[in-house]
Amino acid sequence: MVLPSETEERVKRRAMNACNDNLRKVVDISRKIPQLAEYFASGDKENARKLFSDIRTGEEEVIKARRMVSQELAEIGAILTAREDFLRFTNLSSEIADFSEGIAYYLVEIMEHNWNIQPEIKKDIIKLSLAVLDSVLKLRETMMVLNYGSQKTLEKAKDVEIAERIVDDQYRALTIKVLSGKLEVPVLLLLRDVLQLLENSADKAEDAADVARMLSFIM
Repeated sequence: MVLPSETEERVKRRAMNACNDNLRKVVDISRKIPQLAEYFASGDKENARKLFSDIRTGEEEVIKARRMVSQELAEIGAILTAREDFLRFTNLSSEIADFSEGIAYYLVEIMEHNWNIQPEIKKDIIKLSLAVLDSVLKLRETMMVLNYGSQKTLEKAKDVEIAERIVDDQYRALTIKVLSGKLEVPVLLLLRDVLQLLENSADKAEDAADVARMLSFIM
């Protein structure tokens, strides 16, 4: 509950802390995707299953944290004019966790079915997952400088854009490679979903960085 003595400055900090806690959990999940891609490439089913379980647990934590942000913003009320932007930022960044769970699920399923995939494609999936992680890490950096003024935030948000562009280029090249790889239809369809979810994750990081830009003007 917002006390009468609470200023807008203080409630901004409350909102920021809640958003950053949620984002930290999203980053934790995002870090696990390149690791799972490594297990996928090496055929390590046991560790892939364990990591997938961790990712699912992490996704549940993100859901809880997102609810906490909503609750915090509801308690803050109209004193914070930008509360919709804080909520939008959290919803966008939380989708990255949802996509990560989907990526992990499909990769583990492909392993369970022992479908044959060229080693080069597996290596490129690792490379793409690392590029996606880089975009998420740059989003975190953007939020970390939010209190240092709009100019600093704009510079960091630009880095997210650049990272997303790299993901986009890798995604397109790998999509062509998968489609021309003479794969069985089931694995081809699942891999397309994996690649799309990876690209979507970077897109959401860029969208969230755009919201951070807007927030920087009121911090």
